[in-house]
Amino acid sequence: MKELLEKYDQPVPRYTSYPTVPYWSESPTEQEWLGALQEGLQSQASTWSLYLHIPFCETLCTFCGCNNTITKDHAQGLPYVDLVHKEWALYREKISALGQRPLRQLHLGGGTPTFLAAEELERLLTPILESASWDPLHSEASIEVDPRRTNREQLATLRKLGFGRVSLGVQDFDPEVQRLVNRIQPEEETRRITEDARALGYGSVNFDLIYGLPKQNAASFERTVERTLSLRPDRIALYSFALVPWIKPAQRLFRDEDLPAASEKRALYELARESLLGSGYIEIGMDHFALPQDKLALAQKSGGLHRNFMGYADLRTDVLLGLGVSSISEAPAAFHQNEKVLPLWERKIQEGRIPGLRGHKLTSTDRTQRERILSFMTKGETALAPAEEAEARDFLAPMIGDGLVRIEDGNLQLTEKGRPFLRNACVFFDLRLRASQPAGKLFSRSI
Repeated sequence: MKELLEKYDQPVPRYTSYPTVPYWSESPTEQEWLGALQEGLQSQASTWSLYLHIPFCETLCTFCGCNNTITKDHAQGLPYVDLVHKEWALYREKISALGQRPLRQLHLGGGTPTFLAAEELERLLTPILESASWDPLHSEASIEVDPRRTNREQLATLRKLGFGRVSLGVQDFDPEVQRLVNRIQPEEETRRITEDARALGYGSVNFDLIYGLPKQNAASFERTVERTLSLRPDRIALYSFALVPWIKPAQRLFRDEDLPAASEKRALYELARESLLGSGYIEIGMDHFALPQDKLALAQKSGGLHRNFMGYADLRTDVLLGLGVSSISEAPAAFHQNEKVLPLWERKIQEGRIPGLRGHKLTSTDRTQRERILSFMTKGETALAPAEEAEARDFLAPMIGDGLVRIEDGNLQLTEKGRPFLRNACVFFDLRLRASQPAGKLFSRSI
């Protein structure tokens, strides 16, 4: 396995979308993007999801690859809330279906969404939920929280508004690893928020863990997994640390010798995987685990598992609308990303414009390949056209020879041995990447 990890440890996309963002071309105009949204919601049976991005963080976690604004000035919260309302109003004025079609999923991410106080969270969400077709009995609302910046009042307010899932940023319980990534978070804080959420009636608690961080080793990460299991979250996202210092300069603070090599890094995942499976968790996709009764596990069992810009989800809707700086939206025919610089996003909203930065109009080939990659990322297999089976055997010959994938009955299938190399196999369907290899660094390594 060590030889295989070294052989396939290559820069490849994580495939939360296809085409991947670096290969977006021909951005839609504002009217074309609105038209794509309208088309995605034209059916009476269509549904949609909403993502709200809160960019503010009090401190910078040096592993982070998210779009954020580092500040301790909480006075920025309310003006930002008001701008999100203006952006929402721009869409509501132009797309009436947003108030008519069921809003099935709502997610707050960041940054640190709980940078906003309880009353600010209520002020943000109430007008949006009142003007959308929102039924908390048939929909799901979730939020990412930093246990260091979250209190019971915030969780109670969100629960009152219909939130039922909370995702805690944990990453690692080891004090030395926490010091190196600039995130000192005592276990007691994580335990407190976990217990508060359950006492308030949240049905699903998720922990985010990261493997491959500086100074992690088998002994320290085993302790992190043991402490995680003692709190028994309903879901665990076990993410590979994405080293992208050309995008996030703060990652240059890490020394190469502090980071585990590919085989050592994967060994951390396998260590955690063995413990989690032995404790009753189900492995989901390439980096998630869930208890059997959790919706994510049930979705995988029923074939309804989905993957989008937010990662794995238990439900697929026709449209994902993102509000807030840098948010990404998705419709069947187009992708759209908001301005990533806060003042530019603000200026466009104040001018009455959709605050777009870039996007992509999907061709018919894009849409076909997107579905095939989605199937492979969620089910571990996808159908091959008869005319391309020979090409697949040729392109994937090394992976077939190594027993990582196989072709049977016209389907490309991932083997159990091939799980660590899921992203590598998806490259076969990535026609844009294969046609134009990147000249510089674009993606994190696959292991």
